[in-house]
Amino acid sequence: MQLGIRLHDVKKSSLEERVRIAKEQGFACAHVALSKLIDEYPTDDGALTPGFACYLRDLFRKNDMDMAVLGCYLNLANPNPDSLRKIQKRYLAHLRFASLCGVGVVGTETGAVNEKYQFEEANHSEEALKIFIENLRPVIEVAERMGVIFAIEPVYKHIVWNPKRARQVLDAVNSPNLQIIFDPVNLLSMENYEDREAVFEEAMELLGEDIAMIHIKDFVIRDGIMDSVAAGTGLMNYDRIMKFIKERKPYVHVTLENTVPENAVQARKFIQEIWERS
Repeated sequence: MQLGIRLHDVKKSSLEERVRIAKEQGFACAHVALSKLIDEYPTDDGALTPGFACYLRDLFRKNDMDMAVLGCYLNLANPNPDSLRKIQKRYLAHLRFASLCGVGVVGTETGAVNEKYQFEEANHSEEALKIFIENLRPVIEVAERMGVIFAIEPVYKHIVWNPKRARQVLDAVNSPNLQIIFDPVNLLSMENYEDREAVFEEAMELLGEDIAMIHIKDFVIRDGIMDSVAAGTGLMNYDRIMKFIKERKPYVHVTLENTVPENAVQARKFIQEIWERS
């Protein structure tokens, strides 16, 4: 396991300083979402040049860190045709950029049937799944040409909301360049969190072969609402997940989510202790 962090969760500073801090805090890799990291210069499609890619590659090499994933979390089921074209174009730019800077994975969630990217019951419909798969195909074609993994992250509120739906997408698209980001907490809701061990087991059974990387966070229930928090500060038990990683995913990138600068190191140590005894 190579344990990392979302770079935009590191103390707000320059890109270069955030990478340095992450390394000093003991992380081996980072989730990179350019639009959330950089204010001082553009990160639009036209800014993702080969020179920028080389600079980013060398910055991480200098700090002896991996870029685990290039995050681009946009709605591939957006019902507005103009917005959808821009979103697909954005993904293609990220895939090209990833191929140049040495990032193996471009990551995304799986959208909603409305422009606001919000939950509605229709997200879980078969029609929504059909739309998502159709809009995903041209992105995967470019991923194949670029030699980059495009990894989807199942989320309960989105279109690919459970392990079975994720398996359907993988089988329908049938590409070696389409894989999974496994975020256990994102598979949970108020309806199923008490059965979470069964949910996680199903995900590892159905998707295990195709899991490219893993996100780790925790959750709490406050006033009937589920909130995501840093690892070790909620209700999660990671023993089975760490066992899965140890048995089946050597050196996989595992990035912490929902940390803040004050608890990132504590969360890292908490997960590492479970890993060492698993």
